[in-house]
Amino acid sequence: MSTKIKYEMEFPIQASPSLLYQYISTPSGLSEWYADNVNSRGEIFTFIWEGSEEQAKLVSKKSGERIKLRWLEDEEEGDPYFFELRIQVDEITKDVSLMITDFAEDEDEVNEGKMLWENMISDLKHVLGSV
Repeated sequence: MSTKIKYEMEFPIQASPSLLYQYISTPSGLSEWYADNVNSRGEIFTFIWEGSEEQAKLVSKKSGERIKLRWLEDEEEGDPYFFELRIQVDEITKDVSLMITDFAEDEDEVNEGKMLWENMISDLKHVLGSV
């Protein structure tokens, strides 16, 4: 079993939590910004990017709040790693943020992962019209 580095990111997003949840939890929503195409069958989500394909298993989700997925290769190796997209609403200001939790092999990959998430969240903001 490999040891990965956990990292977390927060992105303020100007959208209602219910709308944002559609974009982080459904294949049609995810295919707007996360991958070129996304399909799901039961708990298995298939993500397609320019000819490559990765599958992830739905670990848990809470309607309107969060979704947690584990890549099947980690699942098969018994690794506990996952990625989670969680909506956080500030109780006072009502500002909405998307919290990302992910894992990487090393520090270089953490930086790459963060850049990738920043690009994808930028795409998500464009789709939501909250730029």
